This record gives sequence, C-alpha cells and structure tokens, in this order.
Amino acid sequence: MPPKSGSSNPLTSLVKKLGTSPNAFNAKIAADNLARGIAKQGLASLVDGNVLKTLSSYSTSNKPGERMSAAVGYNSLVAVLGPSVLPALLPTLPTLIDMYGDGDNTVANSAKKAVEAITSLVPVEAFPQLATLLITELRTIGKWQAKIGCLKELARLVDLKGQEGKDELAEILASLLPDVEHAMHDTKKEAPEAIATATSLCSTLPNPDLLPHVSILIESMKAPTSVPQTIKSLSNTTFVTEVTPPSLAVLIPLLQRGLNDRSMEVQRRTVIIVENVCKLVRDPVVAAQYLKPLVEGVEKIRTGASFPEVRAFAQSAYDTLMKAGAGTEVKVVPRDLDTEAKAVELLLLPLLPGTLVIPSPNDPAAPGTPFHPLFAKTLDYSTRLVAELVHRNAFTGDDHPKWVRCLGVFISGWSEGGSAKSQSFAEEARKHFLAIELAKNSPGAAEDGSEDVLVDTIFSLAYGALLLLSHTRLRLVENFPPQDEVRAVMVEHALQGEDRSLSIIDFIAADKQLEGVTRDAIRDQLLAVGFDDDRQAQTVGSLSGGWKMKLELARAMLYKADVLLLDEPTNHLDVTSVKWLEDWLLAQKNVTCLIVSHDSGFLDNITTDIIHYESKKLVYYPGSLRAFVEKVPSAKSYYTLAATSIRFAFPPPGSLMGVRSNTRAILKIKDCTYTYPGRDAPSLIGVSCALSLSSRVGIVGPNGAGKSTLIKVLTGEAVPQEGTVYKHPSLRVGYVAQHATHHIEQHLEKTPIGYIQWRYQAGHDKEVLEKITRVLTAEEKELLDKDWVGRNGEKRKIELIIGRQKLKKSYQYEIKWRGLDHKFNTWVPREELLERGFTKLVQQFDDLESSREGAGSRETTLSAVRKHLEEVGLDGDIAQYNEMSGLSGGQKMKVVIAAALWNNPQ
Repeated sequence: MPPKSGSSNPLTSLVKKLGTSPNAFNAKIAADNLARGIAKQGLASLVDGNVLKTLSSYSTSNKPGERMSAAVGYNSLVAVLGPSVLPALLPTLPTLIDMYGDGDNTVANSAKKAVEAITSLVPVEAFPQLATLLITELRTIGKWQAKIGCLKELARLVDLKGQEGKDELAEILASLLPDVEHAMHDTKKEAPEAIATATSLCSTLPNPDLLPHVSILIESMKAPTSVPQTIKSLSNTTFVTEVTPPSLAVLIPLLQRGLNDRSMEVQRRTVIIVENVCKLVRDPVVAAQYLKPLVEGVEKIRTGASFPEVRAFAQSAYDTLMKAGAGTEVKVVPRDLDTEAKAVELLLLPLLPGTLVIPSPNDPAAPGTPFHPLFAKTLDYSTRLVAELVHRNAFTGDDHPKWVRCLGVFISGWSEGGSAKSQSFAEEARKHFLAIELAKNSPGAAEDGSEDVLVDTIFSLAYGALLLLSHTRLRLVENFPPQDEVRAVMVEHALQGEDRSLSIIDFIAADKQLEGVTRDAIRDQLLAVGFDDDRQAQTVGSLSGGWKMKLELARAMLYKADVLLLDEPTNHLDVTSVKWLEDWLLAQKNVTCLIVSHDSGFLDNITTDIIHYESKKLVYYPGSLRAFVEKVPSAKSYYTLAATSIRFAFPPPGSLMGVRSNTRAILKIKDCTYTYPGRDAPSLIGVSCALSLSSRVGIVGPNGAGKSTLIKVLTGEAVPQEGTVYKHPSLRVGYVAQHATHHIEQHLEKTPIGYIQWRYQAGHDKEVLEKITRVLTAEEKELLDKDWVGRNGEKRKIELIIGRQKLKKSYQYEIKWRGLDHKFNTWVPREELLERGFTKLVQQFDDLESSREGAGSRETTLSAVRKHLEEVGLDGDIAQYNEMSGLSGGQKMKVVIAAALWNNPQ
C-alpha cells in the first residue's frame, strides 16, 4: 500500500518528533518508532514520506539537536531495516564523517555509531568502493577529527569480514597507501592513526615473505631516513612466494627510494632485491604495469655506478626486469563498470517479481523498468556487485552466499517472503548467469535433453601449485557408451618402452586388444600406411621417429576408433607423410578427432573447430585455425615467431684448445656404414662428412633416410660397423635426442634442478661416459691386463689415465701404472696409446676432461641451476619444486636442452 502524503502520513509526525527530541535517549525511541513505521509501509516510504530528505536536512542543520537526531535516525534505520536499506544510506556517509568534527560531542559520537552501522552492512565485494570513498574523504576533508575517522574506519574494514575482506582490500592497496602515507607526515593528530591504519592495511598482504617486515616497511614510509635499514633487512630475505600486485604496491615505492639513495651499498642491495622480486612476478601484464617505474633507476645504476660490482648486479637486475616484461608496453583497457552493470540489470529485470517492474508500454518483450526511484537506486547498486561476481566467474554452488549478500538481501526488503525469498531469488539468478556463461564458452551443438546429466557446472583444476583450468565447464552425462561401443584411442609417441626386438607385424599382432584381428588384416593395414613386406619384417627398434608415428597410426586404425586422440602426430613426419596424414584424417567421416599440434599448417587444413586455452579456460571457436586467429589476433604467434615475445639465452661455448681456425674440421666421419641390429639393409653406406666451428648444418630427408642415425654416429651414440669417426679431444658436444625422454627417463622422480645437479655434481657430464662408444668391451678390458713393454724392457700394466697436456700439435697423457706409486707415473703420447689399442680409454678421458673444462667452472647451486633453466624458458618454480614425471612434453624438452647446454658445448 502506498504511503499517505502530507500531514496525514504517520511518518511525517514520527520524523518531526525525532527532530525535536531533547536528548539522545528520546531520539533513539523516536528513531526506532520511525524505522518500524517504514518497515510497515515499505522501503518506498523513505522517499515518498520525505524521510530521507528530512533526515538529510537535519544532518546539515545549525541546531545540534537536529544533527544528532539525523545520526541516530540513520542508526535505527540500519538496525530495523537491515541490508536492504544500505543503497539508500550510503550517500549519507560523507556528511556523517564530516560530523566527526562537530563541536557537540553527542553529535560526533552519534555520527560515528551511524557510520559503523552503515559500513557493517557493506558486503565484501563492495569493500573497494567503500575504501575508495573513505580515501576520497581523507584526501579532501578539512577537519582533523574527520580524517582520523576515515583512517579508523579503513583500519576497521581489515578485520570486519575476515579473510575475504582482507583479500578485497589487498587488491587495491596501490590506491590506498599513498594517501595513508601522506597522512603520516601531517603535523596534526592524525599521523599516529595513519601509521596504525597503514599497519592494518599491510597485514592484508598475501605474501608470507613480506609479512614479517610490515613494521619496518611502515617505518620507511613514515621516515625516509630508515630506508637503508629497511633495504638491508629485505636483502637478507629469501623470496619464494609468487609476487602479486598487492606486494608490489608496497615494495615498488621503497625500491624506488633505494635506487635513488646515494649510498653504493644501498644501491647494491636494492638491485639485488629487484632481481629476486622480479623472478617471482609470473604475469607479464603485472610486470609491465608495476615494475616499469624501476627500470629507470636500475638503468641509471647499471651505467653510472662507480663500483664495477654494483654495475654488474644492476646489469643482472636489468636483464631480469626485461625478461619479466617490465620493458613491454601493455595497454590495459579499464573495465566499463557502468556498461557491465547495465547489461546485468537487463538480464535481471525479467527475473524480478512482477510487482517490482513496470512493463514497457511499447514492447511487451522488453525488460521493463524499476517501479520506484529508490528501488532503481537499489537495483543499480546491486547490479554493480553482481557484475563483479560475473567478472570473477563466481557461478559454483559454493558461491551461493555471495549472490545472497550481493543481490538477495537487497531485493528481500522490496518483496514479500523475507529471507527465504532472498535465498531462492539469489540462487535463481546464479543459475541464470551460470547458464549464460556455459553457453558462451561451450560448443554450439544442441543438447536435446535426452541424456541424464550427472554434472553440469563450472570447475577449476590445479596440479600442485599450478592452476591449469579456472572456472571451466564440466558436463558429465549418465550412460555414456562403454569402450566396446564407442572406442576412444590415444595416439602418441609411446614406443620407447615397447619390445624393440619384435618385427613390426609381430609387434601389432602381440597387442592384446587386437587378438581377433588376423595377420592378413594387420598386413593390409600396414601396407595402407606405407609399410611394405620388407619393412614389416624389420624390428621396431630399427624404425625412425617418423615411421614409429606411422606404426602408432596403423595400430589406432586397427582399433577401429570412434574417437581418435592425436598428441603431436606430425612430430618426426616428413612433408609427404604429413600430407598423407591430412588426407587420411579428412577421409574419416565417422571418426571424431581431437588433435594437439604445434603444426599450424596441418591444423589449418584439417580442423573444423578450435578449442583454445585462454585465461585458464577452454573456449570453443568454430572454423579452422586461420578463422580462429582472425577472431583472436593475439593468437598470431601460432603462425609466426614475430608475434611472440619468448626469449632464450644460451651460454657462451668458450674457445676450443688448439683450434684457431673456424673452418678446421673438429668432428668428422669418413666412409661410415651402419646397420641396425636385426636389419639386413644398412641405414648409412659409406657416409663422410665434417663439421667446423663455423658450421650451421641442417640434415633433411624423408622418414627412414638415416638422419637421426647420422647424428648418433657423429655424437658417439652409435658405433659404425665400417669407417672412422674423429672428434677433437677437447670438443664438447651437446646432444638432444629425437625423443627427449631418452635422457631423463631414469630420473623422473627428480626435479629439473635436481637432475642437472646430479648429472654435473662431479664437475663433468655423467652421461658422456654412458655412451656405447665409450664403454669398454671384454676384449678391450683384457688389453688392460696385458703388459706394456717400455723402451728399457720394463713391463707394466695400465691402471688409468689421470692427466693430459699439450704436446706439439697433439696431447700426451699421464699414466698411473697398476701397483706402482704416483711418483712412477709417466707421460705417454696420444698417438702411441692409440697405436697400442687404448682408443676408448683415451676417448673416455678426453670426454671427461673436455666436460670438466665446460662444466667445472660452473657451480651447481640451486640458484645458478634455476637461473639456467629459466633462460631456456622453464618456469623457475616448476624447475625447483616439480618432479619431472609431472612435466609436459615441452617442459621435459626444455630440461633436456638446458642439461645439454650446462657444460657450454661448442
């Protein structure tokens, strides 16, 4: 029922009685009666009965009694009407805060109680808005009592709503702290309160590395003379937690002061802190926004510091800044909150009870408009909060309380049903926006409702400390067909662990899932993918990477897959084989293919839809890869390296002892022939080639031509049956196998850092001595037991080689003789050792010595190895904390590359 107007409205006499109350006690009674009257007539009576207008005039009245009555009235409205009155009372906060400085203590105290009552109703999602309002008042208001009130209210917010409230305030520290810090330097009474407020705000920091230093950080804000001591304290801190915007908001101003300090020691410590902090900023957008102010100071020290040591530290910090993204220009488009809120309102209006919405007179299908101006204000406030929930993807069942406090409680005061109605309406709205989100990021295929849906929700997926998927749709249906009806087959490079001695046709026939398939059917399928009868008789171990991929595809075809999952299928395939695979996939009209590939041309030719991983979500785009890139220009890096900012840093190889010409052969083979075990035909026949320091060679050819075999012979991974292999005694060779797990498959329980430390902990590469070309055969071991007859007829037996030095254009080696003391060691020329058959013993020592020359000067400390892995693109935290068994294929490859580069190969 609409409220009565004029003097006939009971609210008129109640509000008048409130304004004429002689004291706070009587004002409280009158205010409670007024609030109960409003609750009876409805919230619209706040406007229709001129209650808000009258209270506003009281608050600015010259009469202390009326000012006090206004504050008491607001307090009672909160107590009786609850959260639904919040949007109507928020605009009164500036006036109430100004009343903190009222000459009448009763007025000031009443205003403080009113402000606390109103702010207590604010949901945590609105804390940024409220804190911004308080900071604005702190910046503009003149009365020192009001400034103190703003500071105290900010500090009170920190603990008002628990951890959720702290998290909200932490996100806006960058906009709060400058004004609070400014208040610290005021000569009036607000300075101590500003220090207390800053301490409370900094306690919201999500970084445990910084929390112990909050007091000294606040001290450095208060007194710039304490900056050197603060920098010293922070320089002794080991930062291990990811550094996010709240932490940077506190650190950046301090670091800027440290960089501008005149003391070389402070500058040195500051650039070290800058480097350590930058390494933990994972988001390049955050780095570009927050770290950019440090670039100028670090650059100044890098080029102008008087001490070389300080310049070196600054150079390292500068490189880390650039790598983190501080030098990148990033345009962050600010959110248009008004537009977002309006869009949310248009979606909410159809859900509201009909009594709260006036239908559009021109279009019955239009959303309509709020029935009352105050309800329109309430809806505007609530839709801004809902827009924030939508922005954060807060759609799960666990997010229900957020929808109640951001939407339900504000609607409940305007409709019948109370708390239960607000709960149900909030849940209805959550599901409505969830459905919109699911439709936006899901494929366009129609869901006819024939399945029984078990789960249809938004979920997140994390592996260890890494968030892989955030708020992504998960839909599970009951009675999904079993494997014998809808067969899904995964095709990947997985033959390394299989029995390599089987012939190809026997390998397929031994598969238990193909027991019912005849050998003739297997033969025909192998013929279809290119395996003729001769190749089918070869062993699996003799196949190249490309042919192994074809073998996996042939096996998948024999499974008669309905769903084919292909993981990097074009790896190791030549151009002809890729074209064949494209044609075969396009010909499969009854097979669904899900393909992971880095081959953009291949994807462009075969895909009908793209599932893109963006912002930790899986988003669907119909069409080819090219059509997808047109819609998402940032994905151009899938086509061209020019569109990516990925950087790799490789260590300098160092000089090669005795080699002054870049064209001199340092690694060569001559007339080499190699045949794989189990094969009749050799893979290499009479091959000769030579490499120099200036060589940049690419080996090309069809699958099975022997490209990888040639590399293995050159690097000592395989021994040719005919021909010779020459390697410069001091040459360091880095080898990355076609299948990266070849190197690390025995160390999957180690972290990447642990693997490199294990491999090089003795100052040399342990894998060098495991090569087949360096393992002594039984005949070569017998040679060590034969007597070495010297020129004087003395007989000795070689125990081991322990040293090497230049001898003219060659080397001589220090021999430790079996059973004799070291003082009897002698030097023997390289040529004589080779002539007597000790080739592998010499090669073993050459490999060991060259590896020591490269890796021996490098410390295998955690920080050094971590930095090395980061330089090849592996995240430092993954390198330090994640076991290699959990790494992706690309991450494992980076580990192998980093390990191969550790000893600075030429």
